[in-house]
Amino acid sequence: MSRLTDQQSEFIREALPSDANTATSKLSPCRSLSKEQSTLVQEVLPFCSEHLHDRSALLVIEGAAGTGKSVVLNAIFNIIQTRARSKNSADPLNGTHNTLLVNHPEMLKLYRNIAADMPALKKTDFERPTTFINRHHKAETKADIVLVDEAHLLLTRPDRYNHFKQQNHLEEILDLARVVIIVFDPSQVLKFKSHWSSPLLDQFCQGRLTRTLHLTTQFRVEAGPEIRLWLDALTKGHLLPRPRNQKFDLRVYDDCAKLYEDLQARNREVGLCRLLSTYDYPYRLDGKDHFIEEGDFRLRWDRSKPEEKLPWAERPDTIDEVGSVYTIQGFDLNYAGVILGPSLTYDATTDRIRVDPSRYEDSAAFQGREGIAAPDKAKQHIILNALNVLLTRGMKGLYLYAHDPALRKRLLDN
Repeated sequence: MSRLTDQQSEFIREALPSDANTATSKLSPCRSLSKEQSTLVQEVLPFCSEHLHDRSALLVIEGAAGTGKSVVLNAIFNIIQTRARSKNSADPLNGTHNTLLVNHPEMLKLYRNIAADMPALKKTDFERPTTFINRHHKAETKADIVLVDEAHLLLTRPDRYNHFKQQNHLEEILDLARVVIIVFDPSQVLKFKSHWSSPLLDQFCQGRLTRTLHLTTQFRVEAGPEIRLWLDALTKGHLLPRPRNQKFDLRVYDDCAKLYEDLQARNREVGLCRLLSTYDYPYRLDGKDHFIEEGDFRLRWDRSKPEEKLPWAERPDTIDEVGSVYTIQGFDLNYAGVILGPSLTYDATTDRIRVDPSRYEDSAAFQGREGIAAPDKAKQHIILNALNVLLTRGMKGLYLYAHDPALRKRLLDN
C-alpha cells in the first residue's frame, strides 16, 4: 500500500470535519475524527487512486452502530470530491465522477443539507441507489468512485414499487463503478427485501479485488463497558443485571407517561431527545394521525413529511411524536426514550425476551420471503435488529418502558 503524499495529507486536514459546538448529527460531529477513523481514511484514499482503472474494486468498512461509519464515509467523500474538483491535473482523482448513495430518505436529506455548506460538495452528488442505477443504465455511463452508506439497506431482490427491476442493488452498483466503498453492518438489516448477511456479502467479494477495514471504537453511547454489554445482550434477548452508578443515564419506567415527561425535561435542557418505539402499534400511510397508547400515555406516530428539508431527528416539533426505526436509523440523539411494544415479551422459563412476529405491525418488513432460509427465524432476527437500532441512538441516556407487564417487572427488578 503506497503512502500518502504531503499534498494528499493536506487535503485530509482541510476536508475532515472540524470541531463545532453547533453540530447536531453524526455527519456534523463536534469533534475531529479519532486516530482509528483518521487511519482508516488514509488507507481508503490510496485504494481509490490505485484501482481507478480496474473494472470493479470493492472496499468494505465494517463496524457496529455508533462506531462512526457514516462520519468517516462523508469525510472520505469530501476529500475525494475536493480532489476531483481541484485544478491539480497531476492528481489521479482530478476530474473523476463520483457519487455517494444511501437508501434511506432521512439520511439523504441530512447529506444534502450538509453539502450546501461544503465547497467541494453538491446536493446532486448524493442519490438513492435505484436512482443512480437507472440513470446510468439509461445514459450507458459508468461512475469512477461510488460510496454507499448503510449498505445493509441495499435491496437484495426486485422492488417494482421503487422502480428497481434488477436482482440486487450492490451487483448493479459494482457493474456501474470502478471503485465501490461500502459501510456494512448486518445487525441493522430490517427487511426481507434487504436481507443481507456476511456470507451473502462474501459472495460479492469472491473473484473481485476486495479489501475490508474495521471500525471498533464506540462513540455514540457515552457509557462504560458494563452498560454496553448490557445493551448488547438486550438486543439479543438476554437479560443481564442492570449496571448502576454509571455516567450513562439508564432508566426503566413503570409508567410510560412519566418516561415521556422526563424525556421532555431533558429535551428542554440539552435538546435532541426523542421518543421511539418498536414497530408494534398500527400505522398506515393514509394522511391521518395514528397513536401509541400505554396507560395514561397517548402520542402520535411520526408524520410522513417527505417535503421537509430537515430529517425527523432534527426537527424541533418531533418531540411531540414517536419515531420508528425508519426515521431514526443512522442518527444520534442525546437521550432516547424507547417503548418496547407487544412483540417483545418475557419468558420466565428461559429468563429471556420472547419475540412474537405476529404482533409486529411492520408487515412490509416481511414481504418477499422467497429465497429466505428459515423465514420465521429471520423474522425474529429482523425484530431484534430493529431493537438494536433503537437502543443505540442515545449518547447520554436511555429511558425504557415495556408494554408487557412481565417484561417490565423483570427489567425493573433487574
